[in-house]
Amino acid sequence: MYFKAYLQTQCLFACHHRKMKRNRPRPQKKIVDLHKSGSSLGAISKRLKVPRSSVQTIVRRYKHHGTTQPSYRSGRRRALSPRDERTLVRKVQINPRTTAKDLVKMLEETGTKVSISTVKQVLYRHNLKGRSARKKPVLQNRHKNSRLRFATAHGDKDRTFWRNVLWSDETKIELFGHNDHRYVWRKKGEACKPKNTNPTVKHGGGSLMLWGCFAAGGTGSLHKIDGIIRGETYVAILKQHLKTSVRKLKLGRKWVFQMDNDPKHTSKVVVKWLKDNKVKVLEWPSQSPDLNPIKNLWAELKKRVQARRPTNLTQLHQLCQEEWAKIHPTYCGKLVEGYPKRLSQVKQFKGNATKY
Repeated sequence: MYFKAYLQTQCLFACHHRKMKRNRPRPQKKIVDLHKSGSSLGAISKRLKVPRSSVQTIVRRYKHHGTTQPSYRSGRRRALSPRDERTLVRKVQINPRTTAKDLVKMLEETGTKVSISTVKQVLYRHNLKGRSARKKPVLQNRHKNSRLRFATAHGDKDRTFWRNVLWSDETKIELFGHNDHRYVWRKKGEACKPKNTNPTVKHGGGSLMLWGCFAAGGTGSLHKIDGIIRGETYVAILKQHLKTSVRKLKLGRKWVFQMDNDPKHTSKVVVKWLKDNKVKVLEWPSQSPDLNPIKNLWAELKKRVQARRPTNLTQLHQLCQEEWAKIHPTYCGKLVEGYPKRLSQVKQFKGNATKY
């Protein structure tokens, strides 16, 4: 008990000593003031109990620089010259796929030896950072021109028009997705314990093909496609779900149906059915998945379903239907409300792929 009290007293004393030391005025100002008053270096040293050499250094610094603060030091010379840095930046801007290791080899060929971390630091200083390349469809000039025409023709449409669009698409969802990344808390040597592993099955354990639609007011129908989808199969889906979804979402009389240019969508039997039923179809540019907001909806659905860890295809289908119905209309509305930004970015990037 007495020893504990002794330790507490020592700790308080040490803290008080450090605080007093921090608050103690620095001697540089006193040295300069005494020197100005005519005191010699030796007298200042004895009075302040500071070595004479330190007094001399402080006085000399004050005479040369007008301050007692130490002068700025540039530090070690950089391993690469400004010209070498410009070469690295230019190389990466020409070919963004160039690796840091390739740049190190390139510099070694010119007689400059640096580490990979040095090369990375140079690129970081020029706001160039390594990122995973996004997967985007190949766009030829005709695709870019078509996308630009679409963005220009529909750029002046107000949000009321986009709210009355019924967006549709197909997607495949796997039972055990290849992109299902999971983080676990574990100790060293416990990586292979069942609770710390992510179970996988060959070929994804099976998958489902789904057709769905949505509008600004929420999600429409979600249909499981059995077998290969053809023109006749697609017509059957439209007969079953198109008008039902329009009524559910309370779309106006001037509603427009959106679908991509997949061959089964543009087959004669589909075109005839749409014409006979007086369905207005939104003209759509090819190779433009980034212009269809339902892609974002599919990503949200897959994330929710995978979080519930289905174990078989029947359960996978059931969870897809449940989570599709749970998606709030507010989320759908936000996807549609921001649609003009997509068109603006298409025009900004001259028809190239956007961030969406």
